[in-house]
Formats: sequence, structure tokens, C-alpha cells
Amino acid sequence: MADAKQPLVTDNLDAFCKDTEAYLAGKPGGPLSGLTFAAKDIFDVAGHVTGGGNPDWKATHPPAERNAWIVQTLVDAGATMVGKTHTDELTRGILGENAHYGTPINPNAPGRVPGGSSSGSAAAVAGRLVDFALGSDTGGSVRIPASFCGLYGLRPTHGRIPLDGILMQALSYDTIGWFTRSAETYARVAEAVFKKEIPDSSPNRLIIAQDAFEEADEDVSAVLLPLAEKIGALAGSSTTLRLAANGLAEWAAQQNVLQSKEAWDSVKDWVDQVNPRFSFWVSERYNLAISLTDTQLNEAAVLRDSIRARMDEVFAGGGFVCLPTAVVPAPLRGLPASAKKDVQGRLSRLTCIAGTTGRPQLSMPLGEVNGLPVGLSIMGDRGSDEELIGFAQKIESALAD
Repeated sequence: MADAKQPLVTDNLDAFCKDTEAYLAGKPGGPLSGLTFAAKDIFDVAGHVTGGGNPDWKATHPPAERNAWIVQTLVDAGATMVGKTHTDELTRGILGENAHYGTPINPNAPGRVPGGSSSGSAAAVAGRLVDFALGSDTGGSVRIPASFCGLYGLRPTHGRIPLDGILMQALSYDTIGWFTRSAETYARVAEAVFKKEIPDSSPNRLIIAQDAFEEADEDVSAVLLPLAEKIGALAGSSTTLRLAANGLAEWAAQQNVLQSKEAWDSVKDWVDQVNPRFSFWVSERYNLAISLTDTQLNEAAVLRDSIRARMDEVFAGGGFVCLPTAVVPAPLRGLPASAKKDVQGRLSRLTCIAGTTGRPQLSMPLGEVNGLPVGLSIMGDRGSDEELIGFAQKIESALAD
């Protein structure tokens, strides 16, 4: 049972939920003893309501009866959970601005968004309030905050980490990830989660995704491409290719259709019963899902199958794909709705690749544009999560020399 009497971390970043004092002491002597973590407010903690970033959701759901699988696993490994962190409502955002609870501060990009929907978790780690923090990634909600806040963040192989005890959005795309400030800490947490040692290995080649770099702003690509070439040298060889024959915008569109339908199906009964309050952006996304036709859904499913086949071809020779994590550094807080929609659409052209194919992607805090963090990603074949993290450790060490 959670203990609400323990002292919680002092939060100067608006990263933590103010309406819950979820706290779990880590078991002594575990491999993560001495580390503190936070959990995005979609993870169940026994005795506390999982709020999901929406006050009406919180008001209409009972306290959790048990801890989420991932939370219990980390506590059993010795890590202490010190609180829950803010999320975009029902995880339906990518910038980190919540109309009900506000926007956590991005300490590495003042005046700019932290990225969502795992906004509070990313802010808490970037601001050194905790050693690591749990997030989820359906359409980019670990990778984008990692890029915007200058952190390590993994979207794992789909289905690799049990989703028991989390607020679901879209089952075909939902994954659990976490944030750290170093590759070493990332590996330490990963060993506790995956129950495997992180190998000291390198891929047989690095595949630089040309069209992914073309999607990014020119100054982002100018910073990240030379880093990709250095990483290629560490791998021993590199090659450049285009992933999508007709452009990544088409790839993003199909995931938007299929993910939106699943997201609506997951909440529609509750919406019918409660008539909850939503921000304009979340309402718009659910309205899109309601309007989808069978023809649109079938066409998107056909395209999804072709994308998966294409990426199977890309990975047939082994290796990792390298791409920018995000097309831009963190945008300014409070952008007009039209500007937000444009950047959200562009971001999805990069995040959809791993999301559609179920592959792991690790964002690394390797670049800066005008003093703002920009992440560079490596993506592996399904099941290569540990190898990605091990290679990230090697990259971190090599670039530090």
C-alpha cells in the first residue's frame, strides 16, 4: 500500500501532480537501491486514483487496488517512487500542455514546452528531481519529451513490457518507457525491467534514414547528420537510404487513423456516461475518430501492412536505423492552435515509423540547436532493446572523449 506520510520531493517545475501523494519505498538491497523515480499519472499505485490528466476521469474512477506491473517491478528492485507526474489528458497530446493542470517547466529549454504526453516525467528528470521517471509512448510520448528536454528515452519493442495497471490509449501502439540523464542509468534500469544484462555490442551497420533527416528543420539536420556519421564509424559501416517511397507523411496519416480509432474505442463508453470536459485539441482528435469510415480504416490497415513489409526489408541485413527524434527543438509554450497542429503533424512523420512497426527506438541527447536540445535516435529490429541501450552507452562514452 502506498504511504502518503512520507516526505515528497520539492517540485519547482510543476512536474508532479498536486492532488496525490503516492509514495512507495524501494525494497532494501536491490539493484536499483538508492535511486528515486516518478510515475506518469497513468500508472496505478495501490490506494490512489489514476488521474490520467483529466479531472473528470479522476472524479469518476476508484482508487487502484494494486500497483502497475512496472511500478511494482521497480520498487521490488529497490527504487523508491516519490510521486506521480503530469500527463497530457488521457495521453492524447505530444507537446505537454494540459488545459486542466498546466504545463510543466522544461528546465533545459526555458519558455518552451517539455513535450508530451509524458511531460511531467521528462521535466522531473531533466530538473534532477528524480533519477528516472516512467512514461508511456503510443505516438511518441517518450521519444519527443526526451528530445525536447535533453534526455535518454526508449520506446521499447511493442509488447516487450507488460501493460498491466496502466491507463490504456491504443493497445496496438501503447508501450512503457522511461527517462534518464545518462545511458549508464538507463542501462541499470533496463536490466531490472528486462531481467537481462545489457551487452557491450555494436550493430553490424548503421542505416541513415535520408527522408527522416529531410523532414527535420535544416538546422536540426545540420547538427545531427555529422553525429550520425560518427555513430556510423562506431558501428563499422554505414549506408544511407530512403525509407518511404511516397513520403513519411503518408506513413503518419495511416497511424493517425488507426490509433485514433483505438483511442476512441477505449473511452467512448465512459464519454457517453460522463460527458467529460476536454481541451479543444483532445475533443478534435476524438471527433476525428468518430467520423472515420470503414473505407478509411481499411485503406489505413492495408498501408500499415505495406509499411511493415518495407521496414522488414530495411532490417533484413541487420543493423540499426538512425534518424532525428523530432523535426524541431521544443516549441514555445502557448503557441496558437494552428501552429501546434502543424508541428504535431510533422512530429508524427518520424514517430510513426517505430509505432507502426512495433520496433524499439532510443532517443539520445546528443545535439543542440541555438542552445536547445535535439535528440538523435537509433532504431533496432524487434527485440533488440538491450542492444540499443548497450550501443548508446558506447556512443555516450565515445562522444565524451
